[in-house]
Amino acid sequence: MAPLKMDIHSHLLPQLDDGVKSLEESAQLVRQFMALGYTKLVTTPHVMNDFYRNDPGTIAGGLESLKQFLAKENINVSIEAAAEYYLDESLMERVNKNERLLTFGANYLLFETNFLTEPFQLKEFIFSATTQGYKPVMAHPERYQYLVNDFGKAGDLKDRGVLFQVNIPSIIGAYSRPIQKLAIQLIRKGWVDFIGSDCHNQTQMAILKEAFKNKYFKKALALPLLNRTL
Repeated sequence: MAPLKMDIHSHLLPQLDDGVKSLEESAQLVRQFMALGYTKLVTTPHVMNDFYRNDPGTIAGGLESLKQFLAKENINVSIEAAAEYYLDESLMERVNKNERLLTFGANYLLFETNFLTEPFQLKEFIFSATTQGYKPVMAHPERYQYLVNDFGKAGDLKDRGVLFQVNIPSIIGAYSRPIQKLAIQLIRKGWVDFIGSDCHNQTQMAILKEAFKNKYFKKALALPLLNRTL
């Protein structure tokens, strides 16, 4: 199996969300990604109207600051930025107004929902985003209780063209046993399109390192992951 060289979900831009707090912390994590074999990173700050009101401008500024700091530290890695959009009324307004949304690769749009209940506008969002040429990528589907409780909903989302990005820590049970069970189920079904670190800090980096030894992580690597196409 080819090693995983590309991560598409992390929070490495300082003070934009609940991720890293400083450029020094970000550089430390980037070095550790590189030690694991990663050569390219797409970092994805939260965009959430009630908490993290990031936009293309703030994210571009944060990325440029990080790139300059990494260059000064002689850390040679390819790093880009997109966003992890929270599905709320604000996101629906952006989509309906055809505002520019941050994507990665072939117009992949990373989004998340609340963890407990299926959003009433989920199907509308998928249809509208797809119609506009975006390829919706659901961040960590294994963590949503409404999918844990009803696996059929996951199948319905796949039928609608949604791509799934599973968090690597989920695979080794870092969140909970039910979440791990759903992650493994998605892997066995071959429904995992991307895997991502969702790394926010050093604690999660330690979990990521542990996951590289896990048999289910190796099964995920055997899938035709889209990480390798970017």
